[in-house]
Amino acid sequence: MQSINISLNSIDKVKSFVNLIAAFDGDFDLASDRYVVDAKSIMGIFSLDLGNVLRLDIHDEKSANDVIKKLDSFIV
Repeated sequence: MQSINISLNSIDKVKSFVNLIAAFDGDFDLASDRYVVDAKSIMGIFSLDLGNVLRLDIHDEKSANDVIKKLDSFIV
C-alpha cells in the first residue's frame, strides 16, 4: 500500500478527482483524521472535511505509480 497527501478544496476538484480515480481498478481510500471513505465515492468524499489535507491510500501496488502520475495536480 502507498499513501500520498492530496487536497480537494473545491467541488470541481472533487469531481475531477473521482473521474480520474474511477478509471483505475483496485481499492482506494481517502482519510481525514479518523474518518476513512472509499475514494471512488463522491458522496463519501463530501462527508469529509475538505478544508484539511487528505490521505489517499492506494491498495494496488501495480498501478500506484500510474495513479500518482495522473493525480499530480492534487498532491500537496
